[in-house]
Amino acid sequence: MNIEPIASIKTCYQEKFGVPRQPGLVSDAWGQITFEPHYRDSDAVRGLEGFSHLWVIFVFHQTSGKQWKPSVRPPRLGGNKKMGVFASRSPFRPNPIGLSCLEIERIDYDNPHGPVIHVRGVDLVDGTPIIDIKPYVPYADSIAQAIGGFAQDRPQSLHVCWRNNSDNAIDSATKQLIEKSLSLDPRPAYQQNNDQREYGCLIARHNIKWIVKNNVVLILTCSSRAPDE
Repeated sequence: MNIEPIASIKTCYQEKFGVPRQPGLVSDAWGQITFEPHYRDSDAVRGLEGFSHLWVIFVFHQTSGKQWKPSVRPPRLGGNKKMGVFASRSPFRPNPIGLSCLEIERIDYDNPHGPVIHVRGVDLVDGTPIIDIKPYVPYADSIAQAIGGFAQDRPQSLHVCWRNNSDNAIDSATKQLIEKSLSLDPRPAYQQNNDQREYGCLIARHNIKWIVKNNVVLILTCSSRAPDE
């Protein structure tokens, strides 16, 4: 079996920590799918503009090569209960392949590296290799009566606030993206009872330092980072 990336995706999440654990949870989370030179052909995406969403099949490249285990501790269960790896979406799998349904914002045919597909609701780290994309077909892909097991309901969100004037220099769109991302509580499940630890993550090229107190995310500092850093 010979599988190679057809594209990669540029996203607002420059590191794994802080990335939503499921697609669509942060609608403002943006991405740009750019095809590898061999696949940069407008004919290959002809008709895709008629769909609102697409499936992205990708590689968990940051965990690729790491040992998998038959059971994992899903964050949804607080990291205290084991489930089978095939009953989870853990990136630590025999084959490190992921699947996300993303919203198509637009397709840029005029980009020098085009066509470039702009998407929303991403849950992928910047630079993730993509091995295939397929259109989302509502009549077949949406199952109203589906049962979600231990992940039936959408995760609860935390309130997010800023200390002092740490948000003054941030544009409203980036501020909203940061707030929605942190409201999902990206902390490892085993640390979610620790109100003393300070965390840091990089979102939309902003270094963010934050803590959680009484189920409230308090952003301590937020500074922009140069594109080449």
